[in-house]
Amino acid sequence: MKKNYTIKDIARIVGVSKGTVDRVIHQRGRVSQETAEKVKAVMAQFEYRPNPIAKRLKKNRVYSISIILPQADADLYWAPCYKAIEQVEKEFGHFGIKLDVCHFDPEDTETFITAGLEAIKSEPVAILMAPLFFNEAEIIIKKCREANIKVATFNNYLKQIEVDAFIGQDLQQSGRVAASLFNMLLEEKATIAILHIDEAFQNASHMQEKELGFKDYFNQHVTKNFDISVYNIKKETERSFEDTINAFLEQNTNIDGLFVTTSKAYLLANQIAKRPYKKIIIGYDLVAENITHIENQNISFLIYQDPRKQVYLSLSYLIEHFLFDNPLRKQHLLPIDIINAENYPQYLA
Repeated sequence: MKKNYTIKDIARIVGVSKGTVDRVIHQRGRVSQETAEKVKAVMAQFEYRPNPIAKRLKKNRVYSISIILPQADADLYWAPCYKAIEQVEKEFGHFGIKLDVCHFDPEDTETFITAGLEAIKSEPVAILMAPLFFNEAEIIIKKCREANIKVATFNNYLKQIEVDAFIGQDLQQSGRVAASLFNMLLEEKATIAILHIDEAFQNASHMQEKELGFKDYFNQHVTKNFDISVYNIKKETERSFEDTINAFLEQNTNIDGLFVTTSKAYLLANQIAKRPYKKIIIGYDLVAENITHIENQNISFLIYQDPRKQVYLSLSYLIEHFLFDNPLRKQHLLPIDIINAENYPQYLA
């Protein structure tokens, strides 16, 4: 059996004190270059790795991580994120990991700021956030930097703002994937509508990225002459949204395909299902209402963003950084999965 070497073993072999080895490992204090090189050489020879868990238990430290997360009752897309948090708590809670969730309304920028300030006030070692609102996310991230708090983001990547880690999809690429599906499904000179539903588009980078990728695809692949238009639809109440959608459909009977950039494709499918004609609808995510419509083939395809996996990996990477000194990954892009009526059950397990 391979021997697990300790700091004491390394110190004995090199002929120095345990304190000297500790200073080399953690790069602190004064150690001569010659001694440091000898210590590192022996560590490499015996494949020595520090035991961060034992170290943490010895110090009895608690690592607090705050999560700035949209309320699930406002948008069911976020519900799996809470399950991921529960899973992480079960797996890492006994290592002194404390997770606190600060909720915000995904349609209200002020609640995002409030949640962010609440998270910072609790003085966590790190904050994980879904940065739905670009301007407000920039404010909170800047305050985190001032407070020396690590920041990880998921769901949408902020190109202009540097964070310590991002886990999620390349949303611009997902827009290209959606465009390629329409390119296969629709005939020459078809009309396509890009629909941004229920969010402030100018401040929502995730929708902007999807639209950009969608348009870029057709700018680079001009095999068919498609007419592409963009619409922003705000849902004030269920009834007013129904009226808005019906008016939109009546005014645009020539539209052949509809690309919905959020998880709310079902709101559109609800109305089209009542009509005698069909449209090609492509949207995002396996919320319950979307599943019903993909079963009935009112929605042709969904792009699965897997929010549960995004949160689970984000928290795991942060925790392993603090427990094991693992470096944080600046960017971890997840696969872009295409869901239809035939394969969706595999993603519900």
